[in-house]
Amino acid sequence: MLVVAAVGGNALLQRGQPLTALAQRANVRTAAEALARIVRAGHQLIVTHGNGPQVGLLALQGAAYKPDEAYPLDVLGAETEGMIGYLIEQELENSLGHDHAVATLLTQVIVDPKDPAFHTPTKFVGPVYTRGEAEARAKAAGWTIAQDGEDWRRVVPSPAPIEIPDMRVLRLLLDQGVIVICAGGGGIPVIRRADGSMIGVEAVIDKDAASAMLAADIGADALLLLTDVDAVYQAFGSDAATPMAHLTPDQGRALSMPKGSMGPKVSAACGFAELGGFAGIGRLADALAILEGKAGTRIAAENRDTP
Repeated sequence: MLVVAAVGGNALLQRGQPLTALAQRANVRTAAEALARIVRAGHQLIVTHGNGPQVGLLALQGAAYKPDEAYPLDVLGAETEGMIGYLIEQELENSLGHDHAVATLLTQVIVDPKDPAFHTPTKFVGPVYTRGEAEARAKAAGWTIAQDGEDWRRVVPSPAPIEIPDMRVLRLLLDQGVIVICAGGGGIPVIRRADGSMIGVEAVIDKDAASAMLAADIGADALLLLTDVDAVYQAFGSDAATPMAHLTPDQGRALSMPKGSMGPKVSAACGFAELGGFAGIGRLADALAILEGKAGTRIAAENRDTP
C-alpha cells in the first residue's frame, strides 16, 4: 500500500519538554523506528509532520530582531520543514540501515488570500504558558492567544489548503522508490497572484488537512494521523471517555471534538475516507498496528475489517 503518515508536531516535541535540539532528536529517533516498521512491512511511505512547537520557537527567537526585521511565518515554516525533515530523514535512514533512499521536499501549498481564517486565528504555535504569561506576551507582541487544555498558547491564522504545486516533483520521487518527507507543518503557505507567480503569506496551514489533500491527490491507500493519544474518544476528557475503534465518515463528523487538536484530525480523516481510502488515528508508536487495524481508530466509508 501507499501510506501517508502524518506525525504530529507535539509527538516530535512533547508537551512540557524543553525546546532543545537534543530532546527533538530523541523523539524523532523514536518516531523514525515506528515509521520504519511500515516500510519493513512492505509498504511505500510518504511522511508529513507538524511544526507547531517548532515554528513558535523560531518566532520567539525572531523576537530578538527589530519588529520590521523579523521573518514572516511562511519563511519560518520553510525553516522548520528543513530542520524537522533533516532529523526525520537522517533517523529514518539509520533505522532502515541505509537500504532505502529518503528525501525531504520543501513543499509549497497554495491557500486562498480571502480565506476567513486570516481573520480568526485558531492554529496553536509555540510553547505553552500560564494564562498570565500568555496575556503578558500577547500584549507585548500583539499576539492572539487561546486556551489549550489547561495551558495557553499563541494562535495564528490557518487557511485551508487548496493545491500542492510541487506534486509533480513528489510523483517523480515516488516513481523512483524514494521515501519522501514533505508538506511539513502543512506546507509553506503561499498565494498565487494574478500574473501566476506565487508569494508566501503569514499563516500556518493545518498539517492534517494538507496531509489528507496530499493523500487524495497522490492516490494513497491509507492516511495515518499519528499523535500522542491512542485513539479517538467519545466524551474525551470526562469520566465517561471511551475509545472508538471504528467510525464511518458520517459518524466521525457527528462527533464534537476540540477545534485545536483532535477536531482537525477527525475532519481530515473523514474527508479522505469519503474518497475511498481509509484513515487511522492513534499513537505514533502504534503506527503499523493502526495500519493493520489492531490499534487506534479506523475511519472508512464502510466499517469492514483490515484490508
